[in-house]
Amino acid sequence: MNTTVLALIGILVLLVLLLLGMDIGISMLFVGTVGYFICTGLSGTIGMLRATPATTASTYSFCVIPLFVMMGNFVFAAGLSDDLFDVGNKFLGRLPGGLSCAAIAACAMFGAICGSTTATAATMGVVAVPAMRKYGYSSKLATGTVSVGGTLGIMIPPSTPLIIYGIMAEESIGKLFAAGVIPGIMLAVLLMATVVILVKINPALAPEAGQKYTLKEKLVSLKGLIWVVVIFGIVLGGIFSGIFTVNEAAAIGALAGLLIMIIRGRFTWKAFAKVMKDSVITTAMCFMILVGADVFGKFLTISNLVSAVADFAAALPLSRYLILFFIALIYVILGCFMDSLPMITLTVPIFYPVITELGFDGIWFGILIILVMELGLITPPVGMNCYVISGVIKDVPLKDVFLGSLPFIPAILIAIVLIVLFPQIATWLPGIMAG
Repeated sequence: MNTTVLALIGILVLLVLLLLGMDIGISMLFVGTVGYFICTGLSGTIGMLRATPATTASTYSFCVIPLFVMMGNFVFAAGLSDDLFDVGNKFLGRLPGGLSCAAIAACAMFGAICGSTTATAATMGVVAVPAMRKYGYSSKLATGTVSVGGTLGIMIPPSTPLIIYGIMAEESIGKLFAAGVIPGIMLAVLLMATVVILVKINPALAPEAGQKYTLKEKLVSLKGLIWVVVIFGIVLGGIFSGIFTVNEAAAIGALAGLLIMIIRGRFTWKAFAKVMKDSVITTAMCFMILVGADVFGKFLTISNLVSAVADFAAALPLSRYLILFFIALIYVILGCFMDSLPMITLTVPIFYPVITELGFDGIWFGILIILVMELGLITPPVGMNCYVISGVIKDVPLKDVFLGSLPFIPAILIAIVLIVLFPQIATWLPGIMAG
């Protein structure tokens, strides 16, 4: 059998296994092993399996994953979410739908120190949704706002999907973090503008602007940002300036998260043990995916599928932007059924060579696919963030959470178009980084 055809069959089998509910890491490991065996025989497969898991798990650059995961869990346990929402409310509360705008701003700030979309959505859901509903906001608007606001957790650095993308594509994680800052802020502004427009069109979604705060009250509320500024400044400032490597910054960030937890009086040995347990579980999941992706990637490489796809795409008599459109469309479709980490590990080995062959920037492409993945986080049937919000706000039906999220899709689409038309939005900041 032609090895390229074999690889296509392998991808089809993998998708079937995922639809049946098999773990993504195990699925890729299984399909990759079987495919590699068919291509090389038993001895070659055994040799590959002896080396790959140990090599992958011991790769120095991968230690950034558990460290940033730990940092996010410490920050989560430190309970900064209330302060962040209060700051947003003080400064944005007078806008139409001001509490929803405040929730989006708080999600952006929390995402800047957390890095997880589900953690951002769950945390701000508990804080912001009850506050909005208390003041008469529509349940659909309240839950939809936090669902889509939570997606900012995978764009604004540090971001676990950006780390995985950087590893898979062998791009600088520090530059990917820098590339996500401006698009993340841009998307947050677009989402808040969407809230204002929705409330202007239908005032029944939210009551009129509430309490007016004095300048002094606004300035006093900024103390809630101190810890965000500290950890964001130390970690990302160190990376951007070249003082720290990404791994060193992750270690310092984890320590800073622990110290914040202690200083804020949230430290208990029980809470510490929970942070460690959650970090180990998340890290183990990520490493299982990485090991499976490495084995699957070796199968795709030895089958010559990656080079065949790259050559085929480059030879097509189509505009490179039309090819990019079809790749993005594939991500949109996959995002309706698959979480972000499996999507990255499955698709990057195939599409990254195509993108670079067409002359697109690898850092820019990472930001683009993160934006596309944000659509998948709020669209059925998977819509991970919508499920999270439905889980923490149990009296709001899942259908209403999805309906509340759908009006924000145009904002994400506008962000995608802007990134494509003006790639400097993503590439300018990495371009001025030290080193």
